[in-house]
Amino acid sequence: MNPYASWCDEFGVTVYVHSRLDMPTNRETILHFFEAVHKGQPSLTDFDKRGEDEYFLEEDRESGTYRWVSLDRRRLSCGYVNPPTLESADEHIHRILELAPYYLDLSSLATDSMDVMYYFDLIYQGNHDQLVMEALSGGTPLESFGQLAGVRVLHYQPTITLALDESFQLQARLSVETRSSIYHLRTGQTPPESPISIYLTVRQFWHRQPPASFVEAYQQQRRLLEELVQGHVLPQVLQPLARAIRAQ
Repeated sequence: MNPYASWCDEFGVTVYVHSRLDMPTNRETILHFFEAVHKGQPSLTDFDKRGEDEYFLEEDRESGTYRWVSLDRRRLSCGYVNPPTLESADEHIHRILELAPYYLDLSSLATDSMDVMYYFDLIYQGNHDQLVMEALSGGTPLESFGQLAGVRVLHYQPTITLALDESFQLQARLSVETRSSIYHLRTGQTPPESPISIYLTVRQFWHRQPPASFVEAYQQQRRLLEELVQGHVLPQVLQPLARAIRAQ
């Protein structure tokens, strides 16, 4: 079980490689790439084309834990939803990042940036924004706004972006996304199950001093993610939100 399963309803590790140039679009190259992925991970069997230039290969989602890979015009993406361990997510992502340069001619020179992201989904049927404000704004100058008589919070989605080095080439972004509907708040109807999402992304820009390889960049960024989660996001964001939901 991944270390965050007790604090959220869904957890995922995702990587986005953003290219400066268009990815290959010919049928043969695309099929060879996805066939190589499938050969190494035979359980990835659901292949689909979505939109004009978007291709997806993923495992069956019914089990609740699955790996996936996608390719669009200028982006290679892959991830693991509810991985049994973080190491299993690493193994899947390493393989994709090792295959991409050979099958997609993906190079550091053509790469604009790479994102490594954790996301945490917490299901809550009440007012998402109200809950987020109450859970995260305590002790801040904004706390009093949520305590005004007769007031309901309609939008509260904190976000912060940090530069992790002096050149601004390595950055981290934390955002909380709510999905409450004004319609449901106005009518008093219970909205369908939808999550409050926490996204933490570490982005490495490649155009000045690219990392030695995609795998090495991933390992560095994943390590930074873990440090930020363990030191800040878990105790200051994820756990307070989970406790606030359980207290409702």
